[in-house]
Amino acid sequence: MKKLAAEFIGTFWLVLGGCGSAMLAAGIPELGIGYMGVAFAFGLTVLTMAFAIGHISGCHLNPAVSVGLLIGGRFPAKDLLPYIVSQVLGGIAGAGVLYLICSGQDGFAIDPKSAGAFASNGYGDFSPHGYNLTSAFITEVVMTFMFLIIILGATDERAPAGLAPIAIGLGLTLIHLISIPVTNTSVNPARSLSQALFVGGQPLAQVWMFWVAPVIGAILAGVTYKWLGSGK
Repeated sequence: MKKLAAEFIGTFWLVLGGCGSAMLAAGIPELGIGYMGVAFAFGLTVLTMAFAIGHISGCHLNPAVSVGLLIGGRFPAKDLLPYIVSQVLGGIAGAGVLYLICSGQDGFAIDPKSAGAFASNGYGDFSPHGYNLTSAFITEVVMTFMFLIIILGATDERAPAGLAPIAIGLGLTLIHLISIPVTNTSVNPARSLSQALFVGGQPLAQVWMFWVAPVIGAILAGVTYKWLGSGK
């Protein structure tokens, strides 16, 4: 239960910190943090939680990460579903708190026809810069693949001790710097679902892709690193 609670809290923080920075701080004229600030916000949520709860639950905060670690031989199958449920619920809770905060501003409303509404992910008309399904799918598969390679490598027993949170946090920052214009960056099904539930409409209809593509990328990374890291 403590592991599941840690995953809930960690995913709550990831959504509140990452999506919250996009909603509250990114677009302020002259003072806004922009894409770079949002990218660092997501990276910082993972970095801080890795130090805070990594020793409790492993700090997955992401169903795709749990799947990739399972395939890579680093995570027991019996814990997969409970972890995913905790991550999804933590993400929804984070989105709920963000909604309550945003609702305190006069005129706030979520437009389900607007790309990136409530920091949601999307493709086609719902991509921040109009990238189609193929581009979005490739982006999410490749970015999740690289994220899992970073995680599996940085947490390898042969890697420098104590530095994994920094590598993983900066890795997620770089992933966002590359892919925010394409999909608003998911690489995390729980993060995508949490926002889409509040938006509805097409962002919710498109959320399937932000489960399928990251999981495929994670599986490929798990298989690849299991081979790559096998020689000791």
